[in-house]
Amino acid sequence: MFTFDRKKFFDGYRKTFGPLTQDLVNALEFLLGQIEKDARFPSTDTGRRQVAYCLATFKWETAHTLQPIDEIGTDAYFNKRYGPQTKTGKELGNIQDGDGARFHGRGYVQLTGRTNYNKAKKLTGIDLIIAPHRAKEPGLAYEIAMQGMKDGWFTGRKLSQFIKDGTPPDYENARTIINGHDQAGRIADLARRFDEVLQAAQKKA
Repeated sequence: MFTFDRKKFFDGYRKTFGPLTQDLVNALEFLLGQIEKDARFPSTDTGRRQVAYCLATFKWETAHTLQPIDEIGTDAYFNKRYGPQTKTGKELGNIQDGDGARFHGRGYVQLTGRTNYNKAKKLTGIDLIIAPHRAKEPGLAYEIAMQGMKDGWFTGRKLSQFIKDGTPPDYENARTIINGHDQAGRIADLARRFDEVLQAAQKKA
């Protein structure tokens, strides 16, 4: 597992991404703490690059706050977009009136739809079908995002298909684990920059 020198990390972050607010420092401290105890990411080049891609995704999906957020929209908008009568709603497993709003996107990577909330319920042991708002709690949101990206919950594609040992990381196509190729180039650029920051801050065993 990883350990990171906080001063080097935050110095690198400022140099790479710009000024830090206290809220952003707190958000990054939380994420670094979670990553440092996460056995899913071995302290290898591949593990670090996977972490970098996850952080890049979080940064983009949370409007650069690096805190779990709600998808922007009203209940009416979500029910129109994700309701059980829609193609997207059916793909997301929404079966009841109101499911579109009830299971709108939340978290670091916008967990969306009854099927994904049910998968997250099995992972966390918390009934997110009854209490979907809890998917935005930082600890739960981290577990959901990381496991979903590793296991391919969101689109059927896994992080390890694109960032693996023996080949250069395919950061552009890694976007397909979340949302097709939407903003793939921008997120790939963020991932490369995060990897530089993480590499400089990584403590050697």
